[in-house]
Amino acid sequence: MNAATETGIVGEAERLPWLPLLPWQRAGVGALLRRRDAFPHALLIHGPRGIGKLALALNLAQGLLCESPDDEGLACGTCSGCRYAAAGAHPDLLRLELLVYDDDGLHLQAVETIAVDRVRGLIDFVQLSSHRQRAKVAVIAPAERMNAAAANALLKTLEEPPPATFLLLVTAQPGRLPATVRSRCRPFPAPQPSPAEALAWLATRGIADAPLALAQAGGAPLAALAHADPARLAERAVWLDALARPERLPVPAIAARIDAGGKDERKARLAQALEWLLLWTGDLARVVDGGDARRNPDFAGPLAALAARVAPLALFRYHRAVLGQRALLAHPLQPRLVAEALLVDYVALFN
Repeated sequence: MNAATETGIVGEAERLPWLPLLPWQRAGVGALLRRRDAFPHALLIHGPRGIGKLALALNLAQGLLCESPDDEGLACGTCSGCRYAAAGAHPDLLRLELLVYDDDGLHLQAVETIAVDRVRGLIDFVQLSSHRQRAKVAVIAPAERMNAAAANALLKTLEEPPPATFLLLVTAQPGRLPATVRSRCRPFPAPQPSPAEALAWLATRGIADAPLALAQAGGAPLAALAHADPARLAERAVWLDALARPERLPVPAIAARIDAGGKDERKARLAQALEWLLLWTGDLARVVDGGDARRNPDFAGPLAALAARVAPLALFRYHRAVLGQRALLAHPLQPRLVAEALLVDYVALFN
């Protein structure tokens, strides 16, 4: 795959979406871009999921490519470089994400990993002269999804990049990156919003019950958008109502809610159910330990009642088992049977 295809210069092709700078990122981005002469050639942007790390990386890239930055060092948003970047057509910006173009170079399709051939394309890309004489920038997100060969292929470029070349690696799991990659990058913790900032931003997006959505998302406002989806909220209520009454939990009926649609839809439903089980049992463990139901505050009463009935060690083992099933989501499995087995084991916690 050539650099032109990666950057979206493929005629009427679909393009990777651009993400605007988020309010809580402005100061951090400005602080980095004001010292452009000291900007690291390899930056590892890390932090929890759902706080806007990719938006941060893209706006740093735009700032590095901007031809008329403002007094804060931020991209002006109006010059040719900024417009090309936001349109996905800047010849000096390369994005490696879990989306690739099909054989016709027109439509984006999801992939599981960032393969070595794409990193080799990145290496070729940074060796070319800059088209607009500002910089060459590559964004890799999520960086931990590079396979081993891809990560190894990137090492020399991380260590000795060409002049005015910047590599921005984005990850929610820096521990999954090889130490050889991490050691060649300057770490940069992505700014996280305060609860007030997150709630204010969600309010601008028209989220009805922003505090509940934010609680379910662990304080991550972008993740909270998905939690606030009405259909998701309705399905969550069905699952949590059932979990709140284990002695009456209709295991086959609840598990069967996953078993609809195609293979990918069933896996997506299972992933959502596993998340609800993890958040529920995590809250239950906190209540057992004398804490609050942080992720499901609307079910604080039922969780308090269940906390008096569960053995902590058995609950811990069950939580580990659910985590294990989540790790297997990428492999072939029968979602309904997985859900059924986990629900049976959940009921057994209270016998």
